[in-house]
Amino acid sequence: MTSLTADDGVRLEYGEHGDPTGRPVVLFAGFKAAGASWRYQVEPLEKAGYRVVVADLRGHGGADRPESAVDMARRGRDVRDVLEALDLRDAVLVGGSMGGNTIWSYFDQFGTDRVSAVVIVDQTPKMLNDGDWTHGFYGYSEANADTYFATGIPQTGKGTPMAKRGMRLVRLLRAMKGAERELTPGELALLGNHAKADWRSVIARTPVPVLFVAGAESEFWPSSHADASASLAPQGRSITIPNDGHAANIEQPKAFNTAVLAFLSEVAPPRR
Repeated sequence: MTSLTADDGVRLEYGEHGDPTGRPVVLFAGFKAAGASWRYQVEPLEKAGYRVVVADLRGHGGADRPESAVDMARRGRDVRDVLEALDLRDAVLVGGSMGGNTIWSYFDQFGTDRVSAVVIVDQTPKMLNDGDWTHGFYGYSEANADTYFATGIPQTGKGTPMAKRGMRLVRLLRAMKGAERELTPGELALLGNHAKADWRSVIARTPVPVLFVAGAESEFWPSSHADASASLAPQGRSITIPNDGHAANIEQPKAFNTAVLAFLSEVAPPRR
């Protein structure tokens, strides 16, 4: 991994793979996960002809871990800092879980001029359930909006139990090796900020193609979020992967990679 410095002096990290002249595909991991969680995607993207950039924003992997002042707006600025530092253009942005909503934060602040397509991996744009959105985090509503994530990520009892996931669990453990489970006060504050955000209006004004991927057995929210999100986007489409949990790209990498490469071959083919 190579370091770069964000506009506030915080050290971020990134790794590059593949043809340096190829179309960039930039991978952003979910909450607390390192770039290594994309281990099952790097080689297929590289072989397809893409320049693959795996980014560790603050709080991820070997990047700096500020104790406070990290919210979704700051994460969006980190994306800006990565794209500008590497001067990436016509890039495909891929975000898993919170990494997906981090892309919307970037678009909200800086627009889409550097981006040609987006892939969102099992992340609803609004986690709070209410009268006009029923695709949020299981059990999270206006009644408990201030307390539901106060101490961590709640267990929902949804999806296939971890002990019964077989090779899906093996792949998950390999990809998430070394991830810290304890949450600091700053990380809890970020989680709360993330949970209360609503990115639907950003999706509605996003002009580039977007693929929303859902795990059919996500432990966090119903897979209907992908279809609902795609209906908001001017160029949205969706896919739900069977026998797949929240870490959709890890648990079922073959199906995930096939879907993403098919999408990219149509809307953002590699430069040859």
